[in-house]
Amino acid sequence: MSDGPRIVVAGAGAAGCFIGGLLAAGGRRVTLLARPRIQAEIRTHGLTLTDFRGMAAYLPSDELTLAGDPACLRHADIVLVTVKSRSTAAVAAQIAQHAEPGTQVVSLQNGVHNLAVLADALPGFDLRAGLVPFDVVALGQGGYHRASGGDLVIAPGPIDLTGALTVPGLAAQARQDIEALQWGKFLFNQFDALNALSGLPLHKQLHDRDWRRLMAAQWAEAHAVLRAQDIVAKLTSTVPPRLMPALLRLPTPLFTQVAAKMLEFDPQARTSMAQDLAARRPTEIGALQGEVQRMGQALGRATPVTDMVLRVMGWAELAGEGLPHLPATALRAEITAGSR
Repeated sequence: MSDGPRIVVAGAGAAGCFIGGLLAAGGRRVTLLARPRIQAEIRTHGLTLTDFRGMAAYLPSDELTLAGDPACLRHADIVLVTVKSRSTAAVAAQIAQHAEPGTQVVSLQNGVHNLAVLADALPGFDLRAGLVPFDVVALGQGGYHRASGGDLVIAPGPIDLTGALTVPGLAAQARQDIEALQWGKFLFNQFDALNALSGLPLHKQLHDRDWRRLMAAQWAEAHAVLRAQDIVAKLTSTVPPRLMPALLRLPTPLFTQVAAKMLEFDPQARTSMAQDLAARRPTEIGALQGEVQRMGQALGRATPVTDMVLRVMGWAELAGEGLPHLPATALRAEITAGSR
């Protein structure tokens, strides 16, 4: 193990365990600050990391540092925040209590307001926006599988962190346009709820034109709200956000040709929201569709597709029955029903 910076992954769930595990396998000094259930699983089985391109790594538990006490933050040089948005304020309070001012804190979370929440609690810290472009599936027994590709992206700052966060199987890049990229990821994350409601693997869903048309309608609605507030969104792909709805509406044979790069991921992959709903955990719907709805209301702009998704996801979460397997036609009908 190297004598480089000490890294704490705060809130090591699926993405946190995958990222932290690869960093540890690459010789970085890593502590996984995790819930008791995840700690117990890793202590029993170790950590097995795989991806859709065939990468595989195994770390026995005695080669990992696990913690449940946030006091481990006291010795951190870099904190990678990977908790759900609803837990950002709580983890910020833990960092403020235990970590030293000047520590680099990187938000690797979905949503667009987590850095502001961290900033309120952490004056004097080196705060960085970041994003994780790939999906990670928890397989159980310490197994975590990366189902899609892409590099970690972080904002630049006084100290370059990309070297510390780049190891075999994981790369990080610094981008000045991180805010626009975060809004682009925010648009992509709007698909998460539709994937959860479909009950389908994302690959199969994207090969269904009815579902893509609904995705296109949701994307166009959310993107129009962003543009109305002069918010710039940028994708890591070469597709401009304004053209995504037209791409999604193409006939399936043409879509699969034009969007071949976009479809390079595990055929069985599901979004993180689908995984949360299946496991009967609270989802991040409020930080995604909820944010579009709030922005639309502030503008006096109707968001009927977003409203429908929020409404149906609310029913699904209350039912507590896992994935509902709804057809796209039923959700389209609910848009009309909700506007009456």
